[in-house]
Amino acid sequence: MARERDPLVVGGVIGDVLDSFNRSISIRVIYNNREVANGCDLRPSVVVNQPRVELGGNDLRTFYTLVMVDPDAPSPSDPNLREYLHWMVTDIPEGTTTNFGQEIVCYERPQPTVGIHRLIFVLFRQLGRGTVYAPGWRQNFNTREFAELYNLGLPVAAIYFNCQRERGTGGRRY
Repeated sequence: MARERDPLVVGGVIGDVLDSFNRSISIRVIYNNREVANGCDLRPSVVVNQPRVELGGNDLRTFYTLVMVDPDAPSPSDPNLREYLHWMVTDIPEGTTTNFGQEIVCYERPQPTVGIHRLIFVLFRQLGRGTVYAPGWRQNFNTREFAELYNLGLPVAAIYFNCQRERGTGGRRY
């Protein structure tokens, strides 16, 4: 797929949160039997509970860290809490789900009050088990700095959805 047509580029995920990377593992994110596709719209009532996240592959000796961030908090026009950390799971064995990992930052459901927010799931390959620790805060988390701190390198997968208040109207315009 050409870079200019990559939904992560079009949605501003590459640039705002992540540097360009090559996807090397599959990831599926499912809320209440609804699979997340890049750029899809999900309302807060759909994302109340943490999703099921499935990783591809079959090497149970390889571990991953998943982070979920909102780069548009508290509003896309004034994202002064960018990136807000909604969830973090470490030590997820390849080929399993987040249920097999360690939830080190509990899931906090998105509840945007202003504008359309991008909620981004980013997957990193860990150097080994037990090598990633929870940050001390959720607001102003920085995915790039986090990856550098723990020598995670570039992401191996990412996916995002858009979310706005329950009775919000319209869509993201690019």
